[in-house]
Amino acid sequence: MPRMPKRVKFRKEFRRASRVSDRKATKGNYVAYGEFGLQALEPCWLTARQLEAGRIAAQHFLKRQGKVYIRVFPDKPVSKKPLEQRMGKGKADTDYWAARVKPGTMLFEIAGVPEEVARGTLVRIARKMPVRCRFVGRRLAV
Repeated sequence: MPRMPKRVKFRKEFRRASRVSDRKATKGNYVAYGEFGLQALEPCWLTARQLEAGRIAAQHFLKRQGKVYIRVFPDKPVSKKPLEQRMGKGKADTDYWAARVKPGTMLFEIAGVPEEVARGTLVRIARKMPVRCRFVGRRLAV
């Protein structure tokens, strides 16, 4: 089942202008929990269904070994009006939930498997993502 918040203060949110395309992520941009990670290289709204598709692909490839961490959470409600609907009549209901992703954000992490297996898994996940991604390892020294 796709991830979504248990409750929110407001049901609907503004769309916000997409002016963050040139800004890089300053938080959540390094491997924190696992040993290898998948890092986004472009900005996007990542839907809960896309995240779930990546999680399922990882679980299927790993065959119950290792641990997969999902580092982003879809907390933005996106509303969509039906097709052929006339203008006006208020804002539509929530269609899906999305996670705001900046360039450099860590999307998934994997722990407990060798590098070849982790690379294969993260390549499978990257194919499900709507943005370009790269494979990164944990930095030992700062």
